[in-house]
Amino acid sequence: MYVPSSFRQDDLAQLHGQMQASGLAVLTSAGAQGLLASHLPLLLEPGEGEFGTLYGHFARANPHWRDLAEGAEALVVFSGPDAYVSPAWYPAKAEHGKVVPTWNYIAVHAWGQAEVFDDPERLLRLVSRLSDRHEAGRSQPWAVDEAPREYLAGMLRAIVGFALPIRRLEGKWKLGQNRSAADQAGVREGLADSANPRDRELAARMAVID
Repeated sequence: MYVPSSFRQDDLAQLHGQMQASGLAVLTSAGAQGLLASHLPLLLEPGEGEFGTLYGHFARANPHWRDLAEGAEALVVFSGPDAYVSPAWYPAKAEHGKVVPTWNYIAVHAWGQAEVFDDPERLLRLVSRLSDRHEAGRSQPWAVDEAPREYLAGMLRAIVGFALPIRRLEGKWKLGQNRSAADQAGVREGLADSANPRDRELAARMAVID
């Protein structure tokens, strides 16, 4: 990922926060089967290793896990809010007209090599934690142990888990830091007035940049 210095995010707590806020990550790798990408919900253990460790699982029928089992390096992409930025929002447009559209966004990239596992007890702990995380806050949260034991055993046989210690972590907060304060304010106002909730989310993130 190309990261100019003005957009670089090195704060580990903020990187981890964005990773945990992203519901679905994209795990990519290049191995014997060529370039592969899988969309997966992941768990982050921030205290495991220098940059944390990611946990997730594949459908056993998905050939992607086999490349990871053979040692292929993985790149995991976590996407935050993003939005089109109109030149009309820049006060600079009225001053000199030398403005063009751009796209503001937040993204985190994590690299590492995964340990693949299919131990039923370990898989059960993983899927239970994933479910608990995403059921949290619901008025009647569902739990894995509500499923019939025989059915659950069959479902666990149909997946393969992995643990991916993060060896390298990179964040990009492209929020207009290279523009004047007036232009940044104009973009925030434009995004905040949008009907798109992701635009409004990005406006809120722009309001707290240094």
